Amino acid sequence: MTSASEWNADDTELRARRAKSFGPEAVAYEEHRPDYPLTGIRWALEPLGDRDPEVLDLAAGTGKLTAGLLAVGARVVAVEPDEAMRAEFQRSHAGVKALAGSAESIPLQDDSVDAVVVGQALHWFDQERAFPEIARVLRPGGVFAAFWNMHDVGVEWVAELDRLSRSSVSFQTRTSSGVVAHPLFEEFVRADFPHTQRRTAASLAATIGTHSHTLVISPAERAVLLDTITDYLRGVPELGDGEFDLPLTTMVIRSVVR
Repeated sequence: MTSASEWNADDTELRARRAKSFGPEAVAYEEHRPDYPLTGIRWALEPLGDRDPEVLDLAAGTGKLTAGLLAVGARVVAVEPDEAMRAEFQRSHAGVKALAGSAESIPLQDDSVDAVVVGQALHWFDQERAFPEIARVLRPGGVFAAFWNMHDVGVEWVAELDRLSRSSVSFQTRTSSGVVAHPLFEEFVRADFPHTQRRTAASLAATIGTHSHTLVISPAERAVLLDTITDYLRGVPELGDGEFDLPLTTMVIRSVVR
């Protein structure tokens, strides 16, 4: 899955295509993408204290992060640029307002939320334009946090899965940290949280099929890639023939607006 380690990719046109590739697969995205651990969500919102915060889920997709925010007692408004993703969000979270908009043009008033959170999307933003917008809508002392679910490649079979899952358009330029900085925000801090997703060989292949690097390749390459993943997983002895836990690490970075 696309992660913070891929921020420095140097192909602008490819990045744009990948960023816009999710809408046609919105239903599959909702079905197969993992949620986020509540421990990570609580950590992200920790600087706000005990209040039930008003939170903007920015680039909310189908609402994977919104579900966890609601579970910890937050009041949520969502902003999502893709119409199909927004429609799927509203099917899952009918009681949450979901607005058309982007990180670079947030349709909220100044000082309107206690926190802005982003799940699996900060690497797609034009950060020079997005960070001033995020700072604008945050109240004094407000929190910004970004989340990434990443495969735990410390597990041998997961590392091999990641190797096999790379397509012809997978980003080649990588960084090691992913922690960002901006003068409108205090220094970012990072925490990692163990997480799992219950999968089968077929459903994990389907999950990888919702990643942008598999959505923009040719149908022929995609079919071969997903078949290779399925065959590999069915051959891993410790996974068996049924369900198994996919080991994930959820990386969270947070900061407070200056």
